[in-house]
Amino acid sequence: MYKGFIRPLLFLMNAEQAHHFTFKSITLLFKIPGVQAVTAFFFGSLKGKEKQVMGLKFKNPVGLAAGFNKDAKLYNELSAFGFGFIEVGTLTPKPQDGNPRPRLFRLVEDEAVINRMGFNNGGLDEAALRLAKKKTDIVIGGNIGKNKVTPNEVATSDYIKGVEVLHEVVDYFVVNVSSPNTPNLRELQEKEPLKALLQEVKAKNEELGAKPLMLKIAPDLTEGQLDDIVEIVNELKLSGVVATNTTISREGLTASAQKVEAIGAGGLSGKILRERSTEVVRYLRSKLSKDIAIVAVGGVFTGADAKEKLDAGADLVQVWTGFLYEGPAMVRRMLRSL
Repeated sequence: MYKGFIRPLLFLMNAEQAHHFTFKSITLLFKIPGVQAVTAFFFGSLKGKEKQVMGLKFKNPVGLAAGFNKDAKLYNELSAFGFGFIEVGTLTPKPQDGNPRPRLFRLVEDEAVINRMGFNNGGLDEAALRLAKKKTDIVIGGNIGKNKVTPNEVATSDYIKGVEVLHEVVDYFVVNVSSPNTPNLRELQEKEPLKALLQEVKAKNEELGAKPLMLKIAPDLTEGQLDDIVEIVNELKLSGVVATNTTISREGLTASAQKVEAIGAGGLSGKILRERSTEVVRYLRSKLSKDIAIVAVGGVFTGADAKEKLDAGADLVQVWTGFLYEGPAMVRRMLRSL
């Protein structure tokens, strides 16, 4: 029903309009008594798929990646679609509009998406108020970033603010320095600035009562840069790494070069990222301490895709673009084959 009827209708709209329409539709539908229970009955998680990672109990190893539920508006409702955990954000201290529209594009022939959203969100404080009204026992991750107007030299203060504001309302943190859509953000992935930033964020997290702290990295890093990441994560004893964010590469697409060029800059996600993401996961697993978790994201559409990531060394997987293309039955279908 989703691929034959609902998706074609949604795809008549531009991608961002369809996203907002979907959120509004879910909000309205879930106000009807019993809809959440019925949704969970048909699409919810399966028993026996629980997993203990980073000291947290996940209902299953398939989560919703950051970027889909930026402002923590629908995490209670989305928990009915089978996710083992939901990562909200990326959230910044101050509200910001993000980049000019249009900024979200489908490449249907590649089952991919290009986005240059730019951390559009309503700010930490609004999200924290919503998260304080949690009605589900699903694990919630807080993906934190810096405001566009914050210079890299003082970016640490924005990430510390994220830990302070969200500490009581999320179960783990993800430091996002790998989005390609905030100018110069990826410079914070370089060894010295990254280590300094993570040291201070980790100290604040421990001061407030340590919760799992993870780092999200780009798929475009060289082997040498990955080695730097490994060294820092091992040395600081971070809880884990999320691998990977979107890519700035356009290699391997079947969409015409003219179409891709017309879209312009942005991070590419979808099936095209599966192989590279798995390569990074496998490399990290061979180098990281065994007690450091890896959450794999990138090109996960099926149970076979998820199993590939888990076999490569991931502890958990996340979906985002796959959920757009596969629909609400996706997670349960994946879980049946895991």
